[in-house]
Amino acid sequence: MQNLHLATIVIIAANIIISLKGFSDFTFFEKYKFNVAGIRRGEQIRMFTSGFLHVDYTHLFFNMLTLYFFANVVIGSVGAVKFIIIYLLSLLVGNLLSFYFHKEEYHYSAVGASGAVTGVLYSAILLFPDMSLYLFFIPIPIPAWIFGLLYLLYSIYGMRSRMGNIGHDAHFGGAIAGYLLTISFVPSLLQTSLWIVAILAGPIILLFILHKMNKI
Repeated sequence: MQNLHLATIVIIAANIIISLKGFSDFTFFEKYKFNVAGIRRGEQIRMFTSGFLHVDYTHLFFNMLTLYFFANVVIGSVGAVKFIIIYLLSLLVGNLLSFYFHKEEYHYSAVGASGAVTGVLYSAILLFPDMSLYLFFIPIPIPAWIFGLLYLLYSIYGMRSRMGNIGHDAHFGGAIAGYLLTISFVPSLLQTSLWIVAILAGPIILLFILHKMNKI
């Protein structure tokens, strides 16, 4: 078991404590979840608080498990302060993208740390593109950069098809934030891993094009 940095422990603890409160207190959950109508009423705090609430224990477990595996990778490369910035801004950018795409859907609601965690994951992928990642139930290692590329393309597909009860746009927004912040914190990546940076920019450019064509 790896030794977690204090910053990671605090973030995981906050997610657990706030999520458990939401599980047992419906009023609390409804007050702080991401909800378009609430945000448009001026309750912008939902943009932040929703990232610490989860639907159930499984949702909470998988988000925290992913954070557990990749937090130290990012902290070891950019430090704890920049890791926290990546986590929090990925959370906010993920929710901002969700709001942008659903701003006319007053009923739209969402919760979860997925945007923040995806930002950390994409930061780790940029920093170590050749590390091996495993998909659940598929015991075949996949290079991190291929996983990142496929995941963003899958997110675009999910956004277009409105597939499942998953906040694909929050995931994508978190990935964008993690991508841009990591490059800004480690600009040498533009020299040492330029082809990886370019490949992972592809789905972001594709999303922009599809949106301009009103196809998403």
